[in-house]
Amino acid sequence: MNVNDRFSPGQTTLSLTLLILGILAVQTVQANPAFARQYSMSCIACHAAFPKLNSFGEQFLADNIRLPNWREQIGVETGDDQLMLPKFPQLAFRAQAYAQVRESEAQDPSGATTADPASDFQAPYLIKLLAGSPLSEHISYYFYAIFAEKGGNGETIVEDAWITHDDLFGSGVGMMLGQFQVSDLMFPREIRLTVQDYIPYRMAGITYERGISFDTDVGPFSLALGIVNGNGIEANAKINSPGFGRPDRAFDNDSAKSVFGRIGGELGPVSIGLFGLDGEQRDVTDTRNTDKHILGVDFSGNHNDRIFWFVQLLQNRWDDFLVQGQTAEWSGGFAGVDYIHNDRWAYSLLYSYADANDLANSGTVYEGIDLNTFTATASYYFMRNIKGVIEVNIDLQDKDNNPGDGIGHDTKEGYFLLGFDTAF
Repeated sequence: MNVNDRFSPGQTTLSLTLLILGILAVQTVQANPAFARQYSMSCIACHAAFPKLNSFGEQFLADNIRLPNWREQIGVETGDDQLMLPKFPQLAFRAQAYAQVRESEAQDPSGATTADPASDFQAPYLIKLLAGSPLSEHISYYFYAIFAEKGGNGETIVEDAWITHDDLFGSGVGMMLGQFQVSDLMFPREIRLTVQDYIPYRMAGITYERGISFDTDVGPFSLALGIVNGNGIEANAKINSPGFGRPDRAFDNDSAKSVFGRIGGELGPVSIGLFGLDGEQRDVTDTRNTDKHILGVDFSGNHNDRIFWFVQLLQNRWDDFLVQGQTAEWSGGFAGVDYIHNDRWAYSLLYSYADANDLANSGTVYEGIDLNTFTATASYYFMRNIKGVIEVNIDLQDKDNNPGDGIGHDTKEGYFLLGFDTAF
């Protein structure tokens, strides 16, 4: 980015319009100002335009969130080589609020509309506290806690929360233990520039899980392999089988685990990855475990940390999910491009698609897997960590043939959103 870029008349007009409208929306980003504080450097060192990582930022993560002189810069001199304490708690904050005009409704299971806000103020949409720091030459930690999310005030939820070791037993193999998103192996949702999510990841159930993953480089290839509980990060059960309640809790409801992996490499300027997952999930009646299998391929490229493009394709097979003895297959994916025009402007396009296929006429809510949306986003950066956002999402999917039944694409999901993003 060119640090000499300044406002043009048109840019000034747009920024003033955003301010005059007074529609405040602070979108969560996974840019973590705690790291900028630790090393006394600008956010631009790691981000092409927050929260989008540049090449240096990706290497910073690969180096277990540390620079070569990390201990001298961020640690307290204790006189004890076996003790590493950061000079101060490495904390950062995020907040999120939206104001948008949209088509979608809230419906109960019968299909009756329970809320139909054509315009909606969603504030606060999310308030988040983040922390992370190296603790030794090879061990780091990271977590974030959500104080309020999607109108659920008065609750605290921890999502990302992990400890990493970047060189187990001197083998060159890295390890992550804790809560993380399986989909982060491909395209991390938390560093996208659009407000619109990578919906196919959520549909496939490869977001937040509890488990362990390992990664290493073998020649020109990067390899990752992991095991997770497979039931998300909310479930837990009180241990009481001895006859009286014990203080421990089970984070999984059985011993079945989901195994996943990815192999990645470079083909000229293109990064290519192959992903696979084999595991179990509850069936449509939530009475028994059934097998699920996912195959994915991802492509991406980066031109001078200014133009980023990415494509994700997923093929899903759910065995015995609706009916025992029957297999349901569906596919989905997304493609996008981010263009960092200069210090002030970034533009993003995102196309998302899913075909419910075998679930299309199932008479269940899974008919709603069908997805066909196009999103365009313009981000204006007032400061490195403050940006105004304009986003339009166009729903290209037709309504289903039985609107109001509560199981398919009963309403369109287009929207227009204005707001501000910040992190500090």
